[in-house]
Amino acid sequence: MSRNDYPPVKVGLIGLGTVGGGVTRVLARNAGEISRRAGREIIITHAAARNLDTTTANTAGMKLTGEALEVVDDPEVAVIVELMGGYEPARGLVLRALANGKHVVTANKAMIARHGNEIFAAAQAAGRMVGFEAAVAGGIPIIKAIREGLAGNRIEWVAGIINGTANFILSEMRDKGRDFAKALAEAQALGYAEADPTFDIEGIDAAHKLTILASIAFGIPLQFDKVYIEGISRITREDVAYARQFGYRIKHLGIARCDEQGAQLRVHPTLIPQQHLLASVNGVMNAVLVKGDAVGQSLFYGAGAGAEPTASAVVADLVDVVRTLTADPENRVPHLAFQPDALSDLPVLPMESVETACYLRLQANDRPGVLADVTRILADRDISIEAILQKRPKPNASASDVPIILLTHPVREQRMNEAIATIEALDSIRAPVMRIRLEPLDSD
Repeated sequence: MSRNDYPPVKVGLIGLGTVGGGVTRVLARNAGEISRRAGREIIITHAAARNLDTTTANTAGMKLTGEALEVVDDPEVAVIVELMGGYEPARGLVLRALANGKHVVTANKAMIARHGNEIFAAAQAAGRMVGFEAAVAGGIPIIKAIREGLAGNRIEWVAGIINGTANFILSEMRDKGRDFAKALAEAQALGYAEADPTFDIEGIDAAHKLTILASIAFGIPLQFDKVYIEGISRITREDVAYARQFGYRIKHLGIARCDEQGAQLRVHPTLIPQQHLLASVNGVMNAVLVKGDAVGQSLFYGAGAGAEPTASAVVADLVDVVRTLTADPENRVPHLAFQPDALSDLPVLPMESVETACYLRLQANDRPGVLADVTRILADRDISIEAILQKRPKPNASASDVPIILLTHPVREQRMNEAIATIEALDSIRAPVMRIRLEPLDSD
């Protein structure tokens, strides 16, 4: 049968904000190309939003409502696109849509990270699909790449710049010498950061995305509650400058590693070599580096947010759903890449068990014996030092205070925690120790 022999697939859209507007425009502008790829026409016939009067979406020909349940329960709608975000009521609406026999496409990383196991089980029971490509890295097709393109590999690790706001702030601090507060204010003025930027700058948004990437990379259930999360709000422009002197740049990374002992899931500021590909990813751009045993390293780079980049991923999921409407559910690509009954019970390691090299910045009294005390504490815990940098006091600091910067060789987190606590207890140490972990990303 030709595509003209099939009736159009009717889509219900929940949420007409930035991404919802982008989806309406992309579907309208590229309708011919999309139907050629999908095998039939895809049209948005129903839409729900809280603020219908202010939406910039192309709503021509749609049945509009302020009640999302009206769209979810409408028997004409075959696919629900959920773009409202947040945990609830999104989760309840998605489960209701699946119970009603509808497929779902979502850009909601928070919902998938926290409730994806429940949602995918419901989808499997209903014989329906949940597409979530847009939940990670905006327009970069990273879910499809790992789940399908790299299916022949054992994925060893994934490391990514997966929050554009944090990356923009660190780029501003490095390129313009701004402190954190001024860089954040600039991000807010440009619309890159929310009025309350907590999810972005404290790593929660990146942790949602890393949870999803780790699950599809390693074949483990979604486990957001086991991700170690650390934000960028304590990074100073001095840290950025010192890192540069050592040949590194500071990036806020999501890192997932897997070996026979378990999986590491962690989000934190990270020193990476300045010549590394990820080090040159600036501004609000995203990039994900994937290491597979057969393919080696692959880098995926692009716009991690925005109306049309994210809409690109949403529409791609719609095309996938439409292509499989007549397919046997057992032959569809599994939501989390591995067959549902083949997910691994591989443990997620506590952060205390992780081993990394570290950058340490200490604010110390400028007097004899301080550095000797610090190096003795490190040596007592078998922590070896790679490099030391001792600077003059800052202009606004006490003349007796000096910053001391150390780079260590790899050390287990628990030992470093103990060393830092002991160093901070010294009378000569004037402030909490700043610790930034270091990842070479190419030596494993």
